[in-house]
Amino acid sequence: MIGIIGGSGLEDPRIINDFEEKEIDTPFGKPSDKIVLGKIEKIGVAIISRHGKKHSINPTNVPYKANIWALKQLGCTQILASTACGSLREKIKPGHIIFPDQFIDWTKKRGYTFFDSEKVMHIPMADPFCPGLRKILAKTAKELKLPFHEKGTIITIEGPRFSTRAESKMFRMLGADIINMSTVPEAILARELGICYQSIAMATDFDCFMENEKTVDIETVLKIMAKNAENVKKLLMKTIAAIPQKRNCGCEEHAKKALI
Repeated sequence: MIGIIGGSGLEDPRIINDFEEKEIDTPFGKPSDKIVLGKIEKIGVAIISRHGKKHSINPTNVPYKANIWALKQLGCTQILASTACGSLREKIKPGHIIFPDQFIDWTKKRGYTFFDSEKVMHIPMADPFCPGLRKILAKTAKELKLPFHEKGTIITIEGPRFSTRAESKMFRMLGADIINMSTVPEAILARELGICYQSIAMATDFDCFMENEKTVDIETVLKIMAKNAENVKKLLMKTIAAIPQKRNCGCEEHAKKALI
C-alpha cells in the first residue's frame, strides 16, 4: 500500500481505479479528511488531502499525527507527499519539480513526535527523505521529460503568511533551495513509524528575495499549482508502478533502535 499525501490540487480521485472514501479514527483524532482508497496500476493506494478537500485547514492546524498514523494503520509502507513550494534559487523556476533530500525546520507550534508521554524516541534524521523513492521519481521524471531537480534543501516555515524579503534572503544564506509550510513534521512522523517518505515539491513562484520579480501572492500560486498538479499526477501514476514491494532503502530500520 502506497500513501499519497495530496495538497496543492492533487486530491483528485480520478487518477485511481475502484476508489472508495473511508473515514478513519486514530489515537490522535481524525485525519484531515476521509481517505480515498483504490488502485493505481494494480497497486493499492491511500490518498489523503492534507488541508482537507476544501483547503480549510491552515498549515499549523493540519492534524499531522492523525494523517500519518491513519496511513500506517491502513498498511502504507511508503508515502509520496506533494507540496507547493516557493523557489529560493534562480535555477529552480516556477513549474519545476524538486525531490528534496534535506530539510530545515523553521516551524514553532507543531507536534513533532508520537512519543511525548511515557517514552522518548531519538529518531535519526541525518538523511530525512527516502533515497529509494527519490531515485525512482527522478528516473520517471526524466522519462516523462519533466523539468526537475533530483536534490535540494527545503525549509518549512509556520505560515500561513509568506516570508518577508529579509527572511527570504536569510533562508538563502542558510542553504535552503525551496520553501514550504508542511514537510515538517510529516517527514519526522513517518520516520518514527518506519515509513519511507519522499516529498514531491512543485515550485509555484520565486520567493520574494528577487526584488525585480512580482511579489508572491495566492493568485499566482494557484495558477502555477494547477499546471504543476497535472504533471505530478502523471509522475505519480508512472512512479507507483515502478516501486518495488520489498524495501531495501533502510528507512524502516531507523526507528528500531531509537526508542528509549
